[in-house]
Amino acid sequence: MTEEVFREDSYAKSCDATVIAVDERGIVLDRTVFYATGGGQPGDVGVLRFGDGGEVPICDTRPDRATGEHLHVPAEGAPAVQPGDAIVAEIDWERRFRLMRMHTTMHLLCSLVPEGVTGGSVGEAKSRLDFNLPDRTLDKEALSEGLNKLVGEDHAIGFRWITDGEMAVQPELVRTMSVKPPSGVGRVRLISIGDIDLQPCGGTHVARTGEIGRVRIGKIENKGRHNRRVNIHLDE
Repeated sequence: MTEEVFREDSYAKSCDATVIAVDERGIVLDRTVFYATGGGQPGDVGVLRFGDGGEVPICDTRPDRATGEHLHVPAEGAPAVQPGDAIVAEIDWERRFRLMRMHTTMHLLCSLVPEGVTGGSVGEAKSRLDFNLPDRTLDKEALSEGLNKLVGEDHAIGFRWITDGEMAVQPELVRTMSVKPPSGVGRVRLISIGDIDLQPCGGTHVARTGEIGRVRIGKIENKGRHNRRVNIHLDE
């Protein structure tokens, strides 16, 4: 398995690594700061740097669920790498930080809309969460006000690990109705935001809500009889 540096430190921008495999799917490293697509959050982009100054642009990062490896997808025409090459893996930090701010905002929104989540997507400019809301309407302005209040309160954000067994007896922690947290590896990562939200998540997040900055709720759309889609924007 690829050592996932970002799981313990979302702020790590780069790390030393060794290429352990290369094939048509991508480049596998022994360790990485690159988040691989999952949980609605897109994979990181960036570069792999050689000691001689050369670099391989990475345009996507994807998981291999079977092996636990992360596949760093090189841009078309990128220089070749070989197993055993020593490199520095460096993410596009500005893009990652926007995704971290957005992903944390989505958790805050979950605390304001305590209903089942039927889908979601983290984006740089706009994100969305879909809620199972057959008999309830949502007030866009009230949600924007509520989110910015939580941001301004600067709640601390942390994580901890629990076992698969502990997760199994606490099903109320899972907000997503269609996607369950990964199991079978022995442990599950929980993200906590002060005392207002706690749920399993493998994504990257800011350390305090104050880092998010102002946000606003965009369109609230009906996507079927029970589905309400809430669009979220960083108010920049």
